[in-house]
Amino acid sequence: MKVVRVQYTTRPEFAPVNQQNIAAIAEELKSLNHPGIKYTAWLLPDGKTFMHFDQLENEEAHLFLQELASFKKFANELHASSLEVEPKLDLLSLVASTEKYF
Repeated sequence: MKVVRVQYTTRPEFAPVNQQNIAAIAEELKSLNHPGIKYTAWLLPDGKTFMHFDQLENEEAHLFLQELASFKKFANELHASSLEVEPKLDLLSLVASTEKYF
């Protein structure tokens, strides 16, 4: 299992666009119903800092996510948006959970 946490801060005017792009990823993933991907994104109280929390069965699932049309659009627009705080990526290791994962 691969668990990825990414956090970054957009400019305030880009935050609504970023939210729409993230929602498009979630909708595409729902329609594909990939069993090895659990994807969530959160907006922090400042209204412009985002945290993505992806739980992936394996590296193949991670690559599948990154190849989605919606993910590519999100990544390209985010990169071009002049972020206030660049993404910080953490790879996490599961210690314990009440949920069953892959």
